[in-house]
Amino acid sequence: QVQLVESGGGTVQAAGSLRLSCAASGGTFRFYAMGWFRQAPGKEREFVGRIRKSDGRTNYADSVRGRFTISRDNAKNTVYLQMNSLKPEDTAKYYCAATNSVSNNARSYDYWGQGTQVTVSS
Repeated sequence: QVQLVESGGGTVQAAGSLRLSCAASGGTFRFYAMGWFRQAPGKEREFVGRIRKSDGRTNYADSVRGRFTISRDNAKNTVYLQMNSLKPEDTAKYYCAATNSVSNNARSYDYWGQGTQVTVSS
């Protein structure tokens, strides 16, 4: 059983930056691919990006590609989401998740954190 805890959310002005962290415990972190998802009020949860367990390759949603970067530190059991050039439409609750597969689909992820709120003001 893997436990995930996100941190680093907050309120930032448009064009600003935030870095989210997701700390994992209870499992072998390096065995899992990690994903970031977000959900805005009244909207479905959407894929933001993911990072593979083996080679650290990443994949991003079109809406964030070039602005967001995912990285992982297996020694610290932590995955990061660096968010630059933030826009008001990035406002959402951000979740990290773990999977044994390689997928952009939230249903493929077995473990989820509680989320951290990101609010971007214009």
